[in-house]
Amino acid sequence: MLETGKVTLIGAGPSGLDLLTLRGFNALQQADVVVFDRLVEQDILDSIPEKAEKIDVGKQNNHHPVPQEEINQILVNKAKECKNVVRLKGGDCFLFGRGGEECEYLVENNIPFEVVSGVSSAIAAPAYAGIPVTHRDFCSSVHIITAHAKAGKKLEIDFESLVKLKGTLVFLMGLSSINDVMQGLINAGMKKDMPAAVIENGTRLTQRKIVANISNISEKVKDLNFKSPSIIVVGEVCTLSNSLDWFSKQPLYGQTVVVTRPKERIGTLSEKLRRLGANVIECPCIQTINEIDTDKFNIALQRQYDYIVLTSPAGVYAMVEALDKINKDLRVFYNCKFAVIGSGTAKELKKYGITADLMPEIYDSEHLGKLLADKLDSNSSVLILRAKEGSNELTKALKERNINFLDISTYRTEYCCDKSKMLIELIKNNSVNTITFTSASTVIGFVESVKLDKYNNFTALCIGKQTAKKAEFYGMKIKIAKNATINSMVAALLEENHHV
Repeated sequence: MLETGKVTLIGAGPSGLDLLTLRGFNALQQADVVVFDRLVEQDILDSIPEKAEKIDVGKQNNHHPVPQEEINQILVNKAKECKNVVRLKGGDCFLFGRGGEECEYLVENNIPFEVVSGVSSAIAAPAYAGIPVTHRDFCSSVHIITAHAKAGKKLEIDFESLVKLKGTLVFLMGLSSINDVMQGLINAGMKKDMPAAVIENGTRLTQRKIVANISNISEKVKDLNFKSPSIIVVGEVCTLSNSLDWFSKQPLYGQTVVVTRPKERIGTLSEKLRRLGANVIECPCIQTINEIDTDKFNIALQRQYDYIVLTSPAGVYAMVEALDKINKDLRVFYNCKFAVIGSGTAKELKKYGITADLMPEIYDSEHLGKLLADKLDSNSSVLILRAKEGSNELTKALKERNINFLDISTYRTEYCCDKSKMLIELIKNNSVNTITFTSASTVIGFVESVKLDKYNNFTALCIGKQTAKKAEFYGMKIKIAKNATINSMVAALLEENHHV
């Protein structure tokens, strides 16, 4: 048995999960403790196992709330508790990240460690801005320089040597010193019209860039109020920025979209939107709590049913869990057919080896109820397993045809949003273009979370009529997906932005 734990230094890359290496992600999943920096994106932090202790040691320019010496000691102390420690650092661990110093301290204290390299913003940010840092027609080398001077001291950069190299120059942490950097290059003999670029929030969906030359770019940066994190690129390759800019030409680039789905189901929609260039903010406004009256469920299962009805993917999982609670499984429905509200529910059911027998063309409770009523008669029997707050539209048609049914709630919905303060601020500043709602309960959860005076300064993208009806009730401007599917919601958003 090891006397200590181990420390793994992981380069988190310049932005989110997309640019975190697979090795880094896998190592993160094994963590007992995660010590992380300021520039690590929220979706990476969200992927940290719930059991892991999270320690924020974030640093800002000339402001270190947790000194480096204390960070070093935290790593050692936690490892000596025989814990698997992850040191999560923005970009690459060994590129101006003080990872080498941390490793030296681990060596001094006999702590085993591993280093997982990360994608550096020095390469990735220019690439996302359409700038290849090397190109046969322009240069054959790239040079990465820190332009961060210690407080009260001047830059210590050999500008003359850099100019003589005639390669692409990438300056990190240099926004506050940009004027001194540009003047230093000019004084060392670089021509004043040498192309230069500044990239703010590189690789992020809030990325901005300026392309000018070294004689005037400082002024443009000031005029447009660029902020950290930003990198500076100097070289002829910057002239390619417009023609090779693929990132800002994505169809939803510049659009901020809030996704309110439950945390366990948020990924599919968020990922599709990010792939189209949208700045996605994940703000789950509801969570599902599986609960069932097991005695009532046991009694219900003593009867025979023609159809088992499921109205959401969450309902499928809740059904399986409910059966497990009473020591039964899906074989209790061996002689039954399954009716589902839509393709998402059908897909979830398929995971358990069951193909849905019935599904309406329009994915909502009203059409599912009518379809069932048309298939059955008064001698039929239906078991509905769904949320406690289920719509009456489903059972209306069954009642009208005198079809026997039992409606059992297998889960309930709770309204919650741990990012409500941030969301309120964004909406009030008109910084949100669209908020997506995949059920009426997500609308209610959103309203309960933010409690605004008005809800008309964004588009509410709704998955169906029932959801839209609830959004309209609160005065929201609505857009309804043609079909009640995630793909249809994405298509509606593209249409809204005139890209189809």
